[in-house]
Amino acid sequence: MTTALPQKKKRADEPSGRTLVSPSQLRTRGGRALYAIVFVGTFVAFTIAFLFPLYWAVTGAMKTPAELAATPATLVPHDWHPESFAAAWAQLNLGKYFLNTVIVAGGAWLVQLAVDVPAAFALSKLRPKFGNLVLGLMLVTLMLPAAALLVPTYVTVTDLPLLHLNLIDSPAAIWLPAAANAFNIYLLKRFFDQIPDELVEAARLDGAGPIRTLWRIILPISRPILAVVSILTIVAAWKDFIWPLLVFPDTGKQTLSVMLQRVATDLPLNLLVAGMVLASVPMIALFLVFQRQIFAGLTAGSIKG
Repeated sequence: MTTALPQKKKRADEPSGRTLVSPSQLRTRGGRALYAIVFVGTFVAFTIAFLFPLYWAVTGAMKTPAELAATPATLVPHDWHPESFAAAWAQLNLGKYFLNTVIVAGGAWLVQLAVDVPAAFALSKLRPKFGNLVLGLMLVTLMLPAAALLVPTYVTVTDLPLLHLNLIDSPAAIWLPAAANAFNIYLLKRFFDQIPDELVEAARLDGAGPIRTLWRIILPISRPILAVVSILTIVAAWKDFIWPLLVFPDTGKQTLSVMLQRVATDLPLNLLVAGMVLASVPMIALFLVFQRQIFAGLTAGSIKG
């Protein structure tokens, strides 16, 4: 007969797993000082690495063209010229191209949600026959380089099958090819998989069909992942360059990224940088406003229960 050995009682302040610095070291003055130095140093280094490009762009826009092109570069402008932003806005007619980009990004967002959400719901909860095969084939498309899809996609939008429509110079040329996004469908399906099937079954017993179940049950509790998919879709459409360059030969219908590249050779360097800064402001503001929802959505499907 064996007797169980008494287990050592765990202290309340003892960590549950191994750590880089032991609790005994943290209780010493030298250990706390070393921990604070390493933590602050790492935090400052990463902050500088992420914020310095933004600082460089903003201050570069407020330099003169000669100072901006000078070698060695200056960290702080000798003379501040904040009027460069107003000059860039007026000279480049940025309001018009902002509107073009908003139409393209907003339409891509609506079309992708209209296609990807029902597709993910069907694969997750309705479980159609060969659903896993369909999902696998969609994920295979993520392995293809984007450049390999340019020619067949361009041929398709110049002569839309069945309808025989030419979508060149139309926002639909961007909306339709981006509608079925395999990565977004996978993210949504993974989140929907965490929703208990009992909720869907209860809705079915109450007489709700698939569309009503999706609208009344699934979507209200899926706001975090919808926010993530929305941000990814809008940012991708906002910064895309190659595809809008191909489908918008009319300069008046181009997006910001295409227009800025087109005028880059004929524009003073500081005004070009100012235009780039102004073009990036909406995406930065969008992230700052919805960062909590983004982080919640990225981690929501990682733990089941």
